[in-house]
Formats: sequence, structure tokens, C-alpha cells
Amino acid sequence: MKILITGNLGYIGPVLTKHLKKRHPDYSITGIDSAFFAHCLTDAVYSPDIYTDVQYFKDVRNIEESFLKGFDAIIHLAAVSNDPMGNKFEQVTDEINHKASVDLAIKASAAGVKKFVFASSCSIYGFAEGGAKTEKDALNPLTAYAKSKVNTEIGLEKVSVQSDMVITALRFATACGMSDRIRLDLVLNDFIASALATGKITVLSDGSPWRPLIDVKDMSRAMEWALLRSRDAGKFLAINIGHNDFNYQVRDIAETVSSIIPGTEISINKNAPPDKRSYRVDFSLFNQLAPEYIPITNLVQSAKEIRDGLQHMQFNDANFRESQLIRLKVLEKHMATNKMNNNLEWVY
Repeated sequence: MKILITGNLGYIGPVLTKHLKKRHPDYSITGIDSAFFAHCLTDAVYSPDIYTDVQYFKDVRNIEESFLKGFDAIIHLAAVSNDPMGNKFEQVTDEINHKASVDLAIKASAAGVKKFVFASSCSIYGFAEGGAKTEKDALNPLTAYAKSKVNTEIGLEKVSVQSDMVITALRFATACGMSDRIRLDLVLNDFIASALATGKITVLSDGSPWRPLIDVKDMSRAMEWALLRSRDAGKFLAINIGHNDFNYQVRDIAETVSSIIPGTEISINKNAPPDKRSYRVDFSLFNQLAPEYIPITNLVQSAKEIRDGLQHMQFNDANFRESQLIRLKVLEKHMATNKMNNNLEWVY
């Protein structure tokens, strides 16, 4: 199988390409990435990109149909990847995350690509009161990032009507886990970094909001399933990816980190206004369709692997939220040094 992975030089890409190559050595993997974060390596003893057979440096907004000919499948990771970046670059987030994604799918279909895997997000459920949300529940995106994912799903479903391509939108739980390009702007990763560097975790909310979590290794396994799945579940499928037992309240995540890093102090703002980004998610459909691919890395395992990875690289930066381990800060530095413009394009 010849696979194109967009955005492969980010947080998930190194884990995904290694997983696919080890499971399917005969796969040919091509990466395409703008390389905003290619230099943000963490605890890598060799380049994680050795698992990519061919690498292109290119903006996902500028991929030609002719480039896509010959690929059997596309895994589309490229995106403005979180709420802080989405809030600062709202229009560009729509251009990259939504419009370019749908355009890519249209070109892929015309080029004869058979499988299209889109990294969506459970954040599309927004402030979701009541029980865990299934794929049939209403969507309530609260941020530019979440809205871009919803709009892409809508666009991809329309593409599927006129295409023979099998399209899967994987609504991932909140990512966590160790990577050769780890991000520390994710809740579990942030808590562990803070505990190691400062001995303290500060929870800005009252600790009650819900977050489903999924380790990057399990995200990779889910994307493998999407590559291999038949069209029996639908030519277009939007599906929640996670584990029903891995829905946690933020205070539970903090307490777990404290348990594996003894002496960590937890500060919870009990007077904080409600955090509207709170959702529990039902992953029963994924369990039903892909029982061999459901997540197997639980919160404690993920937390210990992040802790051990950061300790191995002698991490102790109490000011890490201003460092290159925070994706927004990397973009801001590129712009401050006149390497990038406001449209998130390299200035040559």
C-alpha cells in the first residue's frame, strides 16, 4: 500500500509512521509537511522520520491533484492543531483545517485514491451536558478549531456522495502520550511537565470538566484500522475514537499525575467559572466495529511513559509554557523572526 501522510512532522506523525512500518514493512509511506515543528525533537536518539520513505516540504493548501496520483490512501493529520492557535489564527484555521482538507479530498478522489482518513476530534461535542455522547448526538463546537473539524466532516460527507473513495473521520479523544516531538499544550502532558518542573499542578477550572483521553500509540492503531476497514460500515463514517473507561474529570487526571510523581501539590480553582469545554464520549461503536483496535494504554501507563520520557531528557523547565514544546509559541517565534507571515506561510 502506498500511503501519503500529511502533517507527519508533528506530534502524532513520528508515532504513526513507526507503528505502520513495524506492522506493515511493505507499506510505502510518503510524508508532506510545512515543517513548522520539524525541529521540535524531544528525547530522540535518531530521527523519527527514518520510517518515512519519501518526505516533501509543502503547504497542504497547495497540493496539486497530479501529486496525489498513485497513492492508495491518505492519512490527513495536517492542521492548526489546538484552541489557542485556532483562536489567534481563526481565518487561517478555517483555510487549513477545513477548506484545504475538503479540497484535498476532492483532488484525492479525482486522482483515484481509495481511502481517506481524517483526524477529527471529540471537541466537536463542546459543552455536552448529560450522558456520554454518541455519533448520533448533536454537535456543539465552541472554538474555531472545533468548528473547523465539524465543517470538514460536513464537506467530506458531501465528497463521499459523488466519490468511490472510502472516507473515515476519526473523532479522537484528547491526545496524550510520549512522542519524539511531544507537545506540552495538552492536558495530561502539561500536568506531568508542571509536576516535574515545579512540583505543582495548577488546575484553572474547578476540576469538574470531563475529558476523554487517548494515547498517541492508540491513535495510530485506530488510523491503521481506518486504512484497512471495508466499506461495510459506510462509504463515509464519522466515528468516536477512544475507550469508554478513559473518560476522566480534570481533577482525576491531576490526581493520577500526583500519584506517580510523589510530592506534587495540586491547586484547584474552586471559584472558577464553569469550563464550557466539558464532554463525555461514548466509544461503543468503535468497540463494536474494531474490537482488536480499541485503546489499550490507560491513563497511568500514558502518564508514566511521559514522565519517564521527560526525565530521560532531563526536563526541568519551569517556564516550559513559553518554550518550543508549546505549538503556539513556535509559530509566534517564527513570526517574530520574520520567517513566517500572518497567513502561516514561510517567508523565503
